[in-house]
Amino acid sequence: MRDKVRCLIIGSGPAGYTAAIYASRANLEPVLFEGLQPGGQLTTTTEVENFPGYPDGISGPELMEDLKKQAQKYGTEVYPGRATAVDFSVRPLKVTIDNEHIIESDTVIICTGASAKYLGIPDETKYAGQGVSACATCDGFFYRKKKVAVVGGGDTACEEALYLAGLADKVYMIVRKPYLRASQIMQQRVMNNPKIEILFEHQTEGLFGENGVEGAHLVKRKGQPDEEKVDIVIDGFFLAIGHQPNTDIFKEFLEMDEVGYIKTQHPTTKTNIEGVFAAGDVADPIYRQAVTAAGAGCRAAIDAERYLSEKGL
Repeated sequence: MRDKVRCLIIGSGPAGYTAAIYASRANLEPVLFEGLQPGGQLTTTTEVENFPGYPDGISGPELMEDLKKQAQKYGTEVYPGRATAVDFSVRPLKVTIDNEHIIESDTVIICTGASAKYLGIPDETKYAGQGVSACATCDGFFYRKKKVAVVGGGDTACEEALYLAGLADKVYMIVRKPYLRASQIMQQRVMNNPKIEILFEHQTEGLFGENGVEGAHLVKRKGQPDEEKVDIVIDGFFLAIGHQPNTDIFKEFLEMDEVGYIKTQHPTTKTNIEGVFAAGDVADPIYRQAVTAAGAGCRAAIDAERYLSEKGL
């Protein structure tokens, strides 16, 4: 493993691997560290049907393996390990891997992604890829003419519920509070949709089913004298309680929004620090799709190559 590189890529989802493909073909000899979840969030998705070029669909892990092979074919060095600290106040930039190995780099492309927030009930793990999802746009297609539930009461939850209502027969919204936090227009849309039923003051206690999700155990008005246990029959359980970008180690140096998404100088992937670029879900609170992440990875590699060229590095 080299201690000094021209281009260091942190993270291995569609953004990281696409950045690696472009960077290696531009002769930047990139080094990529895969992070905690090699392949990123897509490796938890069983079937991907919306990535161009796969008319019969492809599993998330297979797609990531294809992208990884393509990056390695053109010369990217891929290593296990995650970035645990950075120092962007010096040149070359410094990144610490697994708390021990420091790598210096002229450019850093951050593709550390975002993690969906979960409720923390064991059944979410048990049924991962078998009815539990954190992305309606990714997985909604599998629930055509079926019954689904969306957890959350904000704009994201309303968007997911409306998207799913275009596919499913029935959409429950499980909302902990007695009201929706979403904007007025979104509230009106879900309330006016005949396929959506909002279950206010309900919380999920667990899921049940033999070979996948078949229903959810809910509790209504938990802790109140009139507390009531409710079971609903569903085929899919969608979490829409937000995402947390994986950006903690960059907070000292990079400009971020209030949630922690890295701010980039649109239309580029440049951050407020010269030579540091961000691509994929780590800088995208809106789309969060594999194909948009891949596109951003391409842009980041081109931005990095131009920066190195301008600086004569």
